[in-house]
Amino acid sequence: MEALQGGYNQQPLGESEVFLDFQSKLSRAATVNRSILLVGERGSGKEIAARRLHFLSPRWQQNLVTVNCAALPPSLIETELFGYEQGAFTGAQKTRKGRFEEAEGGTLFLDEIGLIPLEVQEKILRVVEYGTYERVGSSITHESNVRIIGATNADLPTLCKEGKFKEDLLDRLSFEVLFLPPLRERGEDIVLLATYFASKMSLECGKKEMPTFSEDVVSQLLSYQWPGNVREL
Repeated sequence: MEALQGGYNQQPLGESEVFLDFQSKLSRAATVNRSILLVGERGSGKEIAARRLHFLSPRWQQNLVTVNCAALPPSLIETELFGYEQGAFTGAQKTRKGRFEEAEGGTLFLDEIGLIPLEVQEKILRVVEYGTYERVGSSITHESNVRIIGATNADLPTLCKEGKFKEDLLDRLSFEVLFLPPLRERGEDIVLLATYFASKMSLECGKKEMPTFSEDVVSQLLSYQWPGNVREL
C-alpha cells in the first residue's frame, strides 16, 4: 500500500494503434469524476494506468492511495480500507485511519478488487452510493469524497453469477470500463519496450554502448505470446 501526492514519473511507452487508442480513452475518462474499472491481464500495466488516471484528473493534487488486495489476507481488508477504533478487536491498542480516510479528496486504487470479500464489498458499495462509512468497532459515520479506481484480471460478471462479487457494486464501478491491451496485441511496441528496458539496464550497469537486437531476436520477441505482458518483458 502506498500514498502518493503531487507528482507522476511513470510515463506509458508505446506507439501502436491499439495502445494509443487505449491512452486516448483513458485521458477522456480521467476528467470525469466517476468510478472506473480497469480490466487487463497480469502485468499489462493496470497500476500505471491508475496513476495516469489520477494525475490527469481534477484530483491530481490530492493523494493517490493504492491497495493491493491480493497482498492482504481477506480478514484484514476491511480494517485496512476503513480503519478501526481502539479496542475494536484484540490487538487494536489505538485508533487507526483506513485507506479511504487517507485518500480523502483524492483517489483510491483497489488493485485486484475481485478478491475483496462480499461483506466488505457491501461497505464499499455504500461509499460509492452515499459517500459514508464507519470504522470497524464504531457507529460514528464518516463522510467520504474519494474516487475509486478498481482493477482486475478476473471475469467479474462471471464472479457475479457465481455469487462471489456483488452485481450492484460492479454496476457502480462500470461507469467507465477500460480494457488494457495485452502486449502480444501491441505489435511494434514489443521491440520499442525491449529496447527501452535493455538501454536502461545498460546505463545502470555502466555500459557505454547501447544494446541492439539481431533480426533473430526481434523475430522471437514478436512471436512469443508474453503471458506476463510488460512485467515479464
